[in-house]
Amino acid sequence: MTDRNEIILIGSTTPALQRLAEQVKASGCRPIITPFGDETRIRVGGSSVGMVIVALGPENEALEWIREINFLYRGLPVLAAAVQGSVTGAREAIGVGAADYILLPIEDDLLKTHLSNYLARYFDPELGNGRRLLSSDPNMKRLLNQIRRVGKSQATVLIQGESGTGKELIARFVHQVSDRSSQAFVALNCAALPENLLESELFGHSKGAFTGAITDRKGKFLQANGGTIFLDEISEMSLNLQAKLLRVLQEREVDPVGGRGAVPLDVRVVASTNRDLKEWAEDGKFREDLYYRLNVFPVSLPPLRKRPGDILLLANHFRKRFIAELGRNDIPFSASALAAMENYSWPGNIRELENVIQRALLMAEGRTVEPEDLMIDYDPGAEDDDDAPIPSGHQHSAVPLGDNAEAIRLPIGTTVREMEEILIHRTLDEVNGNRTRAAELLGISIRTLRNKLNEYATR
Repeated sequence: MTDRNEIILIGSTTPALQRLAEQVKASGCRPIITPFGDETRIRVGGSSVGMVIVALGPENEALEWIREINFLYRGLPVLAAAVQGSVTGAREAIGVGAADYILLPIEDDLLKTHLSNYLARYFDPELGNGRRLLSSDPNMKRLLNQIRRVGKSQATVLIQGESGTGKELIARFVHQVSDRSSQAFVALNCAALPENLLESELFGHSKGAFTGAITDRKGKFLQANGGTIFLDEISEMSLNLQAKLLRVLQEREVDPVGGRGAVPLDVRVVASTNRDLKEWAEDGKFREDLYYRLNVFPVSLPPLRKRPGDILLLANHFRKRFIAELGRNDIPFSASALAAMENYSWPGNIRELENVIQRALLMAEGRTVEPEDLMIDYDPGAEDDDDAPIPSGHQHSAVPLGDNAEAIRLPIGTTVREMEEILIHRTLDEVNGNRTRAAELLGISIRTLRNKLNEYATR
């Protein structure tokens, strides 16, 4: 299934969790039951961990763990498990970042499906984080050929492009076409952690280096030694930490926090940003010397609106994938739906397209996917003051969508209406109540969004 065959089961050792561990073992994976605590934090960061399942209880501790794991280990699938499930419990778990919500006891076949789907989706090295590089665009093909030519070199790569264009996918492609493809690929979101924690995550630390450092920890650079490290959103790194990163790149060695000496490094560095990093450096917000150190081989990813030939190609790819994941009958796009997608500007790029297709397959009730199922009828000319934050009484619990927006999943029995409300409130929270921006991200008109909110408020 994957080299990451350890499944961490977090919670008290109950008969239900022990039974789940037996099922995980029977499926070919290695279960590890561990309580909430510092030792578990160390285990979750292990290179063999493919999934985490957190047992929900009467207290909120489990929810905080789900939130923390998503914060520290972006891309690692976290499932919530409950013996006595509820729609409210599912909403809360998914709200803090759970990729799915399962009820215990669970049937063997259903558990195997979950393991297969999530482990393959996030960690299959052939797919690059569960996704494929598909393009019929001549400029994209030329770019990929250029990457193949420099892939065998040791040159650092700087990927720049709008959010949602697939920068991490390109980073994985750089790794796959290099001589390091059999070694580790380690990704870290530089915007997700405060400076002191990011330094520890990057360079590691020794036991006792600071409060809470109860054991030695190998940083991401050492985890990637011999392979590739991907520094996502590098522009958000503090200037102080940029200086330390520059030294690591220049000296090709890393000195863990509180360590006893430098450790030699052999790591290919790939960085990405959605900003114009040269302009960022000229404004004094990014070190110019680090910019030139990273910008050995620049990659500029075009937005989806400049790759019109890829819109329907990718839409059909996502349609087939989600049909399989949702277990529904094959349903094609209508001619009008295809035209709607071709004529839409896709401000959220490929990530938005992926989300739209998943949502459309959930919404579609006919024999084909129609334009109204896509919900991309954004009307920028709508009037009224809809940019003011909505009253706090109408807000849903604050949950960032981030890179896991596509992973919203609810238990069987949740209605489309409930799913729609959760999605809308989560999007509003993400944009601090800005209805115009929320409508744009959701692909609906501002008028539709306003009507939906009025409907929810009168229930």
